[in-house]
Amino acid sequence: MTVVAISKFALLSRPTPLGRIALCFIYLLSIVGGCSEPKVQEPIRSFNAVTEPSSRIRYPATGYPELLLPNGEKRVVRSMLNIKKPMMFGDYVWDEVATPAGLTWVRIDLGHQTLSVFRAGHEIGTTVILYGTDGKPTPTGIFPVLFKARTHRSTLYDAQMPFMLRLTEDGVAIHASNVREGSATHGCIGVPLAFAKLLYGQMRGGDQVVIV
Repeated sequence: MTVVAISKFALLSRPTPLGRIALCFIYLLSIVGGCSEPKVQEPIRSFNAVTEPSSRIRYPATGYPELLLPNGEKRVVRSMLNIKKPMMFGDYVWDEVATPAGLTWVRIDLGHQTLSVFRAGHEIGTTVILYGTDGKPTPTGIFPVLFKARTHRSTLYDAQMPFMLRLTEDGVAIHASNVREGSATHGCIGVPLAFAKLLYGQMRGGDQVVIV
């Protein structure tokens, strides 16, 4: 079954074959008028059968859209992945080919169960997520990566959390999970294992994760 949200952000000039236009209009404004591990250096393209290679929407420098963060800050978007099919639980897209080095950050949309990774204004990865239940909700806001661990076991829940990126002192993190329909977390963000590994290679201590 298709996940409730179709994938990604909707910029004003982007085509909408997937209904991506439903995702983030309320966060988008048109402008028409510490961890020591190095980041991944080699470009990676991994599609998980969701897109075709070189599938990207690029915006002209004279009209970059912007994403509005909860604190009022605006982030320029230079290009987006062009998702051609509805994303399902366990699906992800990663394409960092021909994207420059630069500020790396993550945007998580709980309402649409999606996560996007941006580097230098270019979306390089996206996936469908799991998040917290009403009893253990995922917090919203802007969080720096506090700590990274390739292998981690939660002592509270006795559960493995591979490629963990901790966001809060009380243990909320992004980590690999079995992303399937009907599942939830205790407040963390669960992503597919292959995607978690790629994300882990990109993020450093202090990089921001925005949850809305």
